[in-house]
Amino acid sequence: MNKDILLIAQSIANERGVEEEVIFEAIEAALAAIVIKRYLPQEVLIRVAIDRKSGDYNSYRRWEVVANDAVDMHEFPEQVMGLSQAQLIDADLVIGDFVEESVENPEFGRIAAQQAKQVLVQKVREAERDKIITQNQAKVGTLLVGTVKRVTRDHVILDMGENAEGLLLREEMIPREAFRVGDRIRVFLKDVRKEKRGPQLSLSRISTEFLMELFKIEVPEIGEEVITIMGAARDPGSRAKIAVKTNDGRVDPIGACVGMRGARVQAVSNELNGERVDIILWDDNAAQLVINAMAPAEVSSIVVDEDRHSMDIVVTEEQLSQAIGRSGQNVRLASELTGWTLNVMTEQDATVKEASESTKHKDMFMDKLEIDEAVADVLVAEGFTSLEELAYVPIAELKAIEGFDDAIAEELQRRSSDVLLTQELMGDNTNHKLPADDLLAVEGVTPELAMQLANHGVATRDDLAELSTDELHDMLQMDAEAAGKLIMRARAHWFL
Repeated sequence: MNKDILLIAQSIANERGVEEEVIFEAIEAALAAIVIKRYLPQEVLIRVAIDRKSGDYNSYRRWEVVANDAVDMHEFPEQVMGLSQAQLIDADLVIGDFVEESVENPEFGRIAAQQAKQVLVQKVREAERDKIITQNQAKVGTLLVGTVKRVTRDHVILDMGENAEGLLLREEMIPREAFRVGDRIRVFLKDVRKEKRGPQLSLSRISTEFLMELFKIEVPEIGEEVITIMGAARDPGSRAKIAVKTNDGRVDPIGACVGMRGARVQAVSNELNGERVDIILWDDNAAQLVINAMAPAEVSSIVVDEDRHSMDIVVTEEQLSQAIGRSGQNVRLASELTGWTLNVMTEQDATVKEASESTKHKDMFMDKLEIDEAVADVLVAEGFTSLEELAYVPIAELKAIEGFDDAIAEELQRRSSDVLLTQELMGDNTNHKLPADDLLAVEGVTPELAMQLANHGVATRDDLAELSTDELHDMLQMDAEAAGKLIMRARAHWFL
C-alpha cells in the first residue's frame, strides 16, 4: 500500500500538471481526517507525515505550547498544552512550538481513499488556479489569442488554453462586433484577479494599449525599437490617432506604420472592425504636436495658454467642420492624444475673442495703474496681460517700447509693484469680486452661482467663457456635462 501512495501521487501530478508535493499534502490531510474521527467529539490536532521516497507514513497527535494561564481560556483546550507541562517533556520548548505524540496509523483503505479523493480534488483545483494566475500574471499588458467558448448578452467567455478562461465584457468589446462559438480573436490582457470561482482574466478590445500592441505586431520596426509609439487615443470602432517617432533618422515612422499600399495600417484597421487610424508624427514641441494631431484639418494659427494648459486652434471657415469632426471626434481625440485642452475656432471668432481679451486687459491696466487708454493700448499691443508680467519684466524691455521713455517705464513698473504689494499686505484677494451683469445674463447662471464663480475670480461672461470644462468642474464640483453646456452658452457671443 505504501508504494500505491507513491504511484497515486506521481500519476495525478503528471495528469493534472501540478507538483507532487501538492498531492502528498492532500493525502496527508485525508489520512489525518480519519485519525481525528477517533477522538470525536474532541477537536484534536493530528499530523500525518508521508516519506516521499518510500511511501511510509506516521501519525502524530499535536499540542501547541501556550502560556500556562491560556489553556483554560482556549476555544479548544485539547489542542494546547501549558508551557510548564510541555517543558517537562522537552526543556527547550517555547510558546508557539508543538508537542507531538505518535498514534496508530490509519489504514489507507476505501474510506481513506474516498476522503483523499475529495481533498485531492480541492487541492488540485487550487493548485491549477494558482498555476493559471502565475502563468498569466507575466502576460498582463500583452496581446493574447482566445477561442470563443460561450456568448451571452453581457459578455463572451474565451478559452485561453491551459485550462484558463478569459472574460470579455460587452463594454470592453468594439461596438457592433459580434462573435460566434469557435471564433479565434485577439484580446488585450488587462488584469488577472483571484476570485472565489477561480482566476479571472480581464480582457479588452477597446483599450488604447490594444491598438498599440497591434501595431507592434504589424510593424517590425516598433518591435526592434527603431520606431517608438508615444501615445494613442481611440473612439473604438470609429476612429483612432496614434503618435509615433523614429529613433533612426533614415526611417520614416509614418511610412513604416502605413506599410506598402497601406497594408500594415489596414491589417490593424481590419482587426478593429474597420476603425480608421490616423498616424501622427510626434513632436517634442507641444504646439507642433497639436498641429500634427489635428490632421487632416489644417491649422491657420495656434495660441498657447501654459497656465491653463490649453490651446486655441484657429482654422479657416472651410476647415472648421473637419477640425472639429463628427460630434467633436477629431478635436477630442487630438486633445486626448496630446494631453492639452483644445478650443477650435474660426479666424473671425479668434479675432473677436482677441479683441474681447484685449479690452479686458486694457480696462484692468487703466483701473489698477490709473493710466490713460493710449498707454494701456500700448501695453496690450506689446503682449502684457497681467500686473505680475509688468512688475517683473526687465526694465530694459519696457524702455525699449516705442513711445516709452525711461520715466514712463520706471513709473509703470513702480505702480504695478505698488498695487501687487498693497494687495498682498491688505489681503486683497482679487478673486473675491462682484459678478458682472453680463455674467448674470448667461442662461443658467443664477445669482447664487454667479457669486460662487465671482469668489473664484470668474466675474464676467468672458472669464467663464475662457474656462475649460475640467476647470469649472474642479472649481465648483459641477457635473462635467452641465459645466460644458454652461461654458458653451458663455461663449455664444464669440460666434455672433
